[in-house]
Amino acid sequence: EGVYIDELPTGTTRADVVHITAQFMHGYEVKSDGDTLQRVANQLRCYGEVYDFVTFIVTEKHLPKLLPLLPDWVGILVASVDGLLAHRPAGYNATVERAPIAKLLLLEEVKQFLLARGLTGVSTLRSREISHFLRTTQLVPLSSLAQYVRERLMARLPERLLLRAERKAERERLPSRRKPKIKVKAKKKKKPAAREKARAA
Repeated sequence: EGVYIDELPTGTTRADVVHITAQFMHGYEVKSDGDTLQRVANQLRCYGEVYDFVTFIVTEKHLPKLLPLLPDWVGILVASVDGLLAHRPAGYNATVERAPIAKLLLLEEVKQFLLARGLTGVSTLRSREISHFLRTTQLVPLSSLAQYVRERLMARLPERLLLRAERKAERERLPSRRKPKIKVKAKKKKKPAAREKARAA
């Protein structure tokens, strides 16, 4: 059930795939042989602030170095020729925060949610002020905000797919941009100096 959204902006990074249902959000990060693990710390921080479950999908090459970097609640799938093998399942993440999860939505959507809860004065606040409010207030239950975020993201998927199809169709209509061939003129061979003098005589 639910929907799958790829390349979802999450904090200062993008989750490769996010599975969203009415009950939870599960973020997936893929590391192929050609990838490095340099961004794992930042990715884990961003995902841990918003997703109920997090799973890294890696090749056998990365497993020894990746294991010490991930807390026990992060799931790991190992990609092999036989498919995806479960190294360990993802556990529930208890570190989700209100301000980061709200940033998965547009600012106006967050304001609509707060106004619907009877919180006046939020319509004129800027993004940074909204984030500060969500970090400090006890008036907004995390469970209610998370449910609203899931509903909005799921409702937005058809629009995302439509825009993607339109962009693809536009690319196919445009003529392919080929680099013009540069003609190189052949240099005229210089005649030996002795031959030039003989002709002059």
